[in-house]
Amino acid sequence: MDNLTLIMVTLFIICVGLIIGVLNFVQSKKNKKIKKTLEKLEIEKNKLATSPIVPELAKVENFLNNDKLKAMYDEWSNRLKQIKEVQIPKLSDMILDAEYSLSQMDYKSTMYKIAKLEMELYKVRTNSDFLFGEIKDLTSSEERSRTIITGYKARYRTLYQKFTDSKAEYGEFGDIVNTEFEVIAKRFEDFENIMDNNEFTEIDKILNIIDELLNHMAVVIEEVPSIVLMTNTVIPKRVKEVEDTYNEMIKEGYPLDYLNVEYNIKEINNKVNEIIERTKKLDMNQSLLELKVLMEYFETIFKDFEKEKIDRKTYEEKLLSFSTKLTKINSVVDDIYNKIDEVKNIYNLKENDIVVLNEIRDELNNLNTNFKVLQDHTKFNNTFAYSKLVQEVEGLSNNLSHTEEKLDNLLNVIGGMRDDELRARQQLEEIKLVLKDSKLQIRDYKLPVIPDSYYVELNEANNAIKEIVKELDKKPITIEVLNTRVDTARDLVLKLYTKTKDIVRNAMFAEKAIVYGNRYRSVNTDLNNNLNMSEKLFFNGEYKKSFELTVNLLNKIEPGIYNKILNLYSINNQKK
Repeated sequence: MDNLTLIMVTLFIICVGLIIGVLNFVQSKKNKKIKKTLEKLEIEKNKLATSPIVPELAKVENFLNNDKLKAMYDEWSNRLKQIKEVQIPKLSDMILDAEYSLSQMDYKSTMYKIAKLEMELYKVRTNSDFLFGEIKDLTSSEERSRTIITGYKARYRTLYQKFTDSKAEYGEFGDIVNTEFEVIAKRFEDFENIMDNNEFTEIDKILNIIDELLNHMAVVIEEVPSIVLMTNTVIPKRVKEVEDTYNEMIKEGYPLDYLNVEYNIKEINNKVNEIIERTKKLDMNQSLLELKVLMEYFETIFKDFEKEKIDRKTYEEKLLSFSTKLTKINSVVDDIYNKIDEVKNIYNLKENDIVVLNEIRDELNNLNTNFKVLQDHTKFNNTFAYSKLVQEVEGLSNNLSHTEEKLDNLLNVIGGMRDDELRARQQLEEIKLVLKDSKLQIRDYKLPVIPDSYYVELNEANNAIKEIVKELDKKPITIEVLNTRVDTARDLVLKLYTKTKDIVRNAMFAEKAIVYGNRYRSVNTDLNNNLNMSEKLFFNGEYKKSFELTVNLLNKIEPGIYNKILNLYSINNQKK
């Protein structure tokens, strides 16, 4: 038991020792890490204390020859003094304070102080870098400016060479451009004077001026030759072409007032003079763009001239076509009105047809009036474009087409009445021939009896024909009634014709069948009696019943007799 207690106590002591060792190791490692951070911050602080600001500021002392530069030097010296005597010592105190907290193992406070130290260090470093940059810009400005001015001089030489190579293209502006080059050359001299006098604060200003002058000169060199060519040659030539074309078309009677050519030419000349005056001051101010707009106007105006010529030709063609058609329709309508009483006497025109005819005449009167106005306007026209006149004549043509369509419909009505009358007269003759043929068939066969129904239908057909003749003799003729009379007569005559054919055909078949059956009278008493009955029916005019009775009797003795009789009828017809 004592041994077990001893073992447990020993293990406890070992565990406690291990825990203490681990904690000491972790604490030691943490201390080393924080110390390393503080050492880095100390190094950063020392770098700030030994920054190259002092030697760079000392360079400025060599060329303190004006008040402005002296003021800049004093301001930089004060800022450097503030960094060295106030801000850097403050950093040293903050590092010592953080080291003390670390020595007391107050890690939370130490980390807080380190964070503040890093922020302050960044602030001091930024101030130091900014101050060094300002001083460096001044001390290195000579070298930098020499490099820039060398590039500017190269640009100057290139531009001047381009100018001298094509000086003739600059025309009256050549001397002005040359003077501007002299101004730029003077600015280069000003730069050298500034550098000799160490007026470094003026360097950027003179460099900006030279850069702007060179940029402007590049535009001048590029655009002035084009402006000279456009204002002295191209545009004056185009103006003359427009004026010549305009005057020639005016003499030929084209209405061009709506184009405002004279006013636009005046404005173009004013704009060209304005561009020339601006160019004398080397003020480009989008002059090429304005000249391009003027050139686009010339393109547009010549298209308008050409369009006017095309529209005039189109107008004259359409006007001639309209005039021809209008004259023709006027003649037709006048002819109808001259014969309208005669037409009314012949045909029973509807009231609506008379209304339509009057509407056509009113529309034609309006068209004739508007056409005369258009012709009169064309003779003295100097305002409206021919494209507008084309629209006017097209509008008249559309109205005339509408009137023509109404006239065609009316003429079709009147023409249809004449056609119906002629057709009725032709059909009357045809109907009479059919009726005559029906009568001849009845007479040719010499039937023993003609059925009463035949005479009834014959009488109806004759009366229908008389009605046609009566309607044709009427003045005026009512075409609808006439057509009805013709249709009725035709139907009745065709019905009579069909009936005639049936009567003759049945009579012929009945007669042939009785004659054929006579050969069997002596051998068949029943057949003989029935044949007598058939003969009686035949002479009473009941031909169809007589034929059916005879054929049925014979078919019992001689099957297929019906077809034999048909063949016999066909043979007899062919012989005839």
